[in-house]
Amino acid sequence: MIATRLRQIFLLLFSIGVGALAFVQMFQRTTGSFPREYLIMLGVVVALFLVLWGLTVRFQPYASQSIIPCVLLLTATGVTMIARIDQSLGKAAAMRQLMWLCLALVIVAPLIIFLKDYRVLRRFSYVSMVVGLVLLLSPMLPVLGQEVNGARIWVKLPGLGQFQPGEFAKLFLAFFFAAYLFDHRDQLAVGGKKVLGLQLPRIKDLGPIIVVWFASMGVLIMQHDLGTSLMFFAMFVAMLYVSTGRKSWIIIGLIAFAAGAVLAAGLFSHVGQRVDAWLHPFSAEEYNKPYGGSWQLVTGIFGLASGGLLGTGLGQGHPALTTFANSDFIYASLGEELGLVGLLAILMMYLIIIASGFITAMKVKDGFGKLLASGLVFTMAFQVFTVVGGITLVIPLTGLTLPYMAAGGSSLIANYILAALLVIISNAANAPEPELTSDTFQYEALAVLRDKELKARAKATEEIIRPRSASAVSSAAPGEPYESGETGEFGKPDAPESALSEAIEAIEEPHGSHAAHAAHASHTVPSTAHGARSADEPGYRPYRDEPLDDDEPIIDITKQDPSRFDIPEPSTRTASLPPVPPVPPVPPVPPIPTIPTVPATPTVPTAPTVPATPSAPTINGGDRA
Repeated sequence: MIATRLRQIFLLLFSIGVGALAFVQMFQRTTGSFPREYLIMLGVVVALFLVLWGLTVRFQPYASQSIIPCVLLLTATGVTMIARIDQSLGKAAAMRQLMWLCLALVIVAPLIIFLKDYRVLRRFSYVSMVVGLVLLLSPMLPVLGQEVNGARIWVKLPGLGQFQPGEFAKLFLAFFFAAYLFDHRDQLAVGGKKVLGLQLPRIKDLGPIIVVWFASMGVLIMQHDLGTSLMFFAMFVAMLYVSTGRKSWIIIGLIAFAAGAVLAAGLFSHVGQRVDAWLHPFSAEEYNKPYGGSWQLVTGIFGLASGGLLGTGLGQGHPALTTFANSDFIYASLGEELGLVGLLAILMMYLIIIASGFITAMKVKDGFGKLLASGLVFTMAFQVFTVVGGITLVIPLTGLTLPYMAAGGSSLIANYILAALLVIISNAANAPEPELTSDTFQYEALAVLRDKELKARAKATEEIIRPRSASAVSSAAPGEPYESGETGEFGKPDAPESALSEAIEAIEEPHGSHAAHAAHASHTVPSTAHGARSADEPGYRPYRDEPLDDDEPIIDITKQDPSRFDIPEPSTRTASLPPVPPVPPVPPVPPIPTIPTVPATPTVPTAPTVPATPSAPTINGGDRA
């Protein structure tokens, strides 16, 4: 354990050292000195990271310790590049980013301390759904909602500035999707017809994906935000595939979203312009458009090309030429000064976090934890893919930000909460199994066995024989059949008369509670409500011509109208029963005759001449000496 802790603190200190070296190199090349305000702020951030690591070791001892160092290194690299761009533009976005980082660490620390069992989030599944939808649709409010660059995805609070609520909505919707799919995974896993070798789901199971598709299209239509709608729909489809294991859900999801995106590109100019800029980025018409053209995209591509393999070096490039270089296009800015090697190192750190999350999802034994971990990790991975793919012309630009690196407080805080949840789930996944000899394990084993025993008893009591009426029992004389060709207890062949006597004695006992009354009625009462003929009809022979329906449910008559049943009053119930036949006296057993005592045979003396010994009496053909 000591070696593991030393390795973990070494990874954390290595990440801090690389970030500090990047800051020193960048400021030395741009300003020639290290600003004092940055020195103080970076010291506070380092102290908070060390405290967070200590809390993780104390309260989440089995958590994956590779997540926090990678997140720290990504954040340090992003803040360094934001400060580099501030030197060219004369802004202070890096200081604000460091403040947001301190707030994110303060918010994450209580989660590490108090959220020891992530399964409590399942209790608030529908609350999470409501909160997520409210956050997702809050930019549509007339006063608070703000539209920036054609997309209405911001909310401005007086005195606090503006933030992007969709970043927090993805967390709450992930909680809801995980709980819902965990509860309904069996129904969604059932397949329908096969088409071209693909097992399609049933029509009635397509409801959830249709609802989420309409919600995603609503975000795309009302907010003109292709990235957020694509992220939510992809997250739900991915979690649906994890819960069911059916590839048909992925194909149906891709087809549904492609159809919606094509429809939105034709209806909304904002989405259509991004698609045109992606298809024809280097055409003069698209490049020279005053708004919605490909100028920003092409500038970022030129920056990536100028970086080459090793980059121009921190502080020696021109990343500020690209619009939104510190947020939407920060990956292009990093590519210009760090080169292809630096970009691959950044992608490798993302890959370590994603791999740790998926390994956690595979190792955790709880189904809700599997879905939640896979959904959170896929959300982050998909966000990285859409940002990098949009900058490198793989897909159209979506407007999403790169996690942990792009400027923006809401994105930074939401992604730090996501990393904290992965740490908490990984602690449950890596925790050792309880010892077989421990008291806790034995207690849990006994509890499981007790539950199984109770379920077995409950299942055995469900198979109750359909009751017979008291009139049917009373109409039959003792020893005569009251069922067609049957005698004995409740129509069972060859039942002894003592069973009937015991049943009558049980009926004659006083009924002191409703439970005893219900038990008595369950053995003595059928009713005409089940199709039985009345006893007043001529030629009536109870249950002679009326077969029983074993599948018909047993009705609790204590909760029904008493007028529906042919139940005699307690005072007359005993009078309607046949008299108990007297038990014949048992004949006395004759005494066993006493066996006469056999006299002992005298000892034969040893002499030359032996006189003849008289013969002993014979008992049962044998001699006894």
